[in-house]
Order: sequence, then C-alpha cells, then structure tokens
Amino acid sequence: MTLPVATLDHVVINARDDMDRAADVYTRLGFSLTERGYHSLGSMNHLAMFGTDYLELIAVPKDAKSGRLDLLTYSPGLNGLVFGSEDSAITYAALAKAGVPVDPPSEFTRPVKVDGADRDARFRTIRMKAGVVPYGRVYYCHHFTRDLVWRDEWRHHANGTVAVVRAVIVEPDPAAASKLYADMFGPEAVRDIKGGKTVVVGNSRFDIVTEAELKAQFGDAVPDADSRKAYMAALTFRTTSVEKAARAVQAGNIGGVTRSAGRLVVPAKQAVNATLEFIE
Repeated sequence: MTLPVATLDHVVINARDDMDRAADVYTRLGFSLTERGYHSLGSMNHLAMFGTDYLELIAVPKDAKSGRLDLLTYSPGLNGLVFGSEDSAITYAALAKAGVPVDPPSEFTRPVKVDGADRDARFRTIRMKAGVVPYGRVYYCHHFTRDLVWRDEWRHHANGTVAVVRAVIVEPDPAAASKLYADMFGPEAVRDIKGGKTVVVGNSRFDIVTEAELKAQFGDAVPDADSRKAYMAALTFRTTSVEKAARAVQAGNIGGVTRSAGRLVVPAKQAVNATLEFIE
C-alpha cells in the first residue's frame, strides 16, 4: 500500500482554558476569526481560515470537569500539527501497515451556522498513540463537510495572511525525531537543513531543529520552553504584504514586533506563547 502524501490541514494553538484572551490576542494580530465553535468532544475553538489550510485556537471551558481536559496538561502555545486525509480509512490502513504507531480513526462534530442555518461539520481524526510525539499533538484530519469549513467569507484577514508555510519544532536530536515522518511519508519527504531536518508538507514544511537553531533564527522572540526539552515553537505565515501585517499588529497594539526586509516577527509572549513570522 502506498504511503500517504503529506499535506497540511491546519495548525493548533492551545489556549488551555483561556479562550477569551487567545481570541482577543489573535484578533488584534490581524486574523479574522470564525464564531466560537463547540466540539462534541468537549473542546471549543475559533478558526482563521486561509487558502487550503487554517489556524485553530483550541481550549476547554473554564472549570471544565470533563471533555478535552488533556489540553490542560500541555503548555500554552503551538501544540498541534495536523495533516490532511481525503479518506481516513485508507490513511489509517496505510500507516498501520507501515508500522506507524497510530490509533484507529475517531469521529466528532461541531455545529456551524452558515447562511443563517445550523449545520454540523463532521470530522474524523487519526492520532499518534500516546507518548509517540513528545512535543505536542500530531495527527490527520478527514473533513466530511469541507464546505462548512473552507468558506471564502472567512478567508480575509487584516494582516494579509493567505497560508501557513512553516512550523518549527524544537528537538534535541532532530535526526531521530524526523524518523517518524520518514516512516509516515517516505525518506524523500525528509531533508537536511541548518540545525536539523525539514519535512516537506505539500506547499509548506515542518522544520525540526535544535533549541540553539531556534534562538539563532528568532532571538528573544522564542517561546517559554516551560522546562520542556522538545516543543512546538513557531509558525511562519505567508502574507500578501508585510507592510499590511505591520499595520495590523500596530493597530492591535502588539508590542515587541521586529521587522526586516520581507519579514515581520511577533514574539511568543505577544501571541499565546507561539512565535509568529510573516513573510511575503
């Protein structure tokens, strides 16, 4: 059976139990967020939709006693990297045959209001077994109702973002960490880069680097590691204009932003512990 092709579905910022603050911050960063949604699993979210991928803010209600309480065990910040699947049954069978440690598909829903009508967006995910990924959550998402998620009215952002082009993961041993992705997508999907490895994910990539390399790229803008040796650290967004992104974060009173030719960086302490980079 042929291995799945790596495509990016979405990336996830964990707000733990403080969704109000996260939604306010990311709105001030220039993202247009969808209305708050509530999953049948017990979590809630806001989305920033782009061309073929999206950013998700996820949290549990304050004082939650059940549901996605696992989100409270993770540090705030970038916590989920999600691949796309057009057929979760085929994806699961291929991964299982290749020896990739995944759990069977799990299905859930989220109500969505579209054109004044209430509809149910339906998803099925395939997740890595517990303990396989030390730096967060890596999984696949199969959308049964794409028309309820990718809607053009939700794709327009004050900061000009049109796509996620990179996620950055910190790992003490990038070569060892990259083996999972070689097993998932084939060795040709993994390449050498300065300070680590990169995984080709459609039109984007996941860089797996040492903490020293992360700091070399982002300086003081890096996240609080919270005593973690391995963690998801940064996202790079493509914008139609760095100038547009700069105006948006300025209007949102986002501090500590640095700008150079074709690049704008928002420090993690201003973005729920995730470093954000905007490039043209």
